[in-house]
Amino acid sequence: MPKTKSFDKNSYEYDNWFEENYNIFESELNAIKSFIPKGLNGIEIGVGTGKFASALNIDIGIEPSQKMAEIARSRGIKVLAGVAENLPIEEAQFDFAMMVTAICFFDNIKKAFTEANRIIKDNGFLIVAFIDKDSKLGTLYQRNKQSSKFYSNATFYSVNEIKEFLTATGFKNIEYRQTIYSLENTLHTVNEGYGQGSFVVIKAVK
Repeated sequence: MPKTKSFDKNSYEYDNWFEENYNIFESELNAIKSFIPKGLNGIEIGVGTGKFASALNIDIGIEPSQKMAEIARSRGIKVLAGVAENLPIEEAQFDFAMMVTAICFFDNIKKAFTEANRIIKDNGFLIVAFIDKDSKLGTLYQRNKQSSKFYSNATFYSVNEIKEFLTATGFKNIEYRQTIYSLENTLHTVNEGYGQGSFVVIKAVK
């Protein structure tokens, strides 16, 4: 069942966070950009308010929250109502699919990855960007999740757990980028690998 209640109620507060913490947003965006060549046809699954999709020239997304979708549409994104586990998309339509801080809200992450694999073309790829539960920020989020408007129902994952799900659903050639090394609202560097940065981006090929 989609976890949309808090996002429908607090959609503008969620969107404003990116403006108030612009350097963090820019750092996360740079990490994602490092994996996506220009000119490819992509889709964001769990597009939210469209902040990342808009910045990355992705013009279509999937989103279960009606209020979040409205904001994304105001940014020129075509938003289809749906969930990651049952995408309203035909097979092999996109060069890549992207999930940014969305997997912690999925009901069935393995099914979501299977669906992403289905709609990606052969040799296309999936981008999964998330807060590593073993990182400093991941530990903080888990400790405070019950008092959070957005993360009270979230399930956080480690990098190794995501790697196992990706491998089990047919993905290969997995690569990693990391950023956000402290809670400071400053521009953070992007580095290969994982284990130091709280925000991890994984690229996995179909």
